[in-house]
Amino acid sequence: NVRSTVATYSGVLDDLRRAYAKTDAARERGLKAGAFSYNTGSLRCPTCDGTGQISLDVQFLPDVDVPCPDCGGTRFSPAASEVRLAGDISLPELLGYTVDQAREALGQTRLRTARAKLEVLHDLGLGYLTLGEATPALSGGEAQRLKLASELTRDQADALFVFDEPTIGLHPLDVEVLLGVLERLIQNGATVVVIEHDLDMIANADWVIDMGPGGGEAGGRVVVAGTSEQVASCAESVTGRYLAEELAG
Repeated sequence: NVRSTVATYSGVLDDLRRAYAKTDAARERGLKAGAFSYNTGSLRCPTCDGTGQISLDVQFLPDVDVPCPDCGGTRFSPAASEVRLAGDISLPELLGYTVDQAREALGQTRLRTARAKLEVLHDLGLGYLTLGEATPALSGGEAQRLKLASELTRDQADALFVFDEPTIGLHPLDVEVLLGVLERLIQNGATVVVIEHDLDMIANADWVIDMGPGGGEAGGRVVVAGTSEQVASCAESVTGRYLAEELAG
């Protein structure tokens, strides 16, 4: 969905729309929170209809999406820039900030809910993403962490999360960040089940169930179950052999 961005998915935009609607400039113009939505609001760019881009019909080739020539990709009409907040920043400008830049810009404001959501995104290692970045452009790992952001602020006492190989395509440093996220879910009371082959993930699990001994018809039974140390010491477990090297190393 081209209309989905980091700001909308995380819920930050809703908080910002309400904040901008409370400014004197917005009240003088009769602008409510809904006006600051680039999906349906009166301040959205009429040329691109709030998508921030237009499609060029190239003969004999697929259509090409380019930034809107009128809003420059901000999704808003010029009128939106007349309403300013937090040290003279307009909403279109703020959505061009990275998460970390927005954290700093809003640091001295009363927008506690927005700041808390930005803090979670920062803790998830997403501080470099711009608030207005479209979610379809995110990598798999980035999208996964963004989806988890809203969960980290809730009580997870009755929640069960099941992840199917969440480390696929992730850099080892991103795996470390993901481990921290899963640990926070557990600390919030959630139960986390992960289907995984990544040794870092397995080594950090509280309880490991090793299925095997092979794959397909050669597998299908529990070879060993226990802590990562117990799995590593099981001579019958192929996973255990590699896990032993990981734990030793």
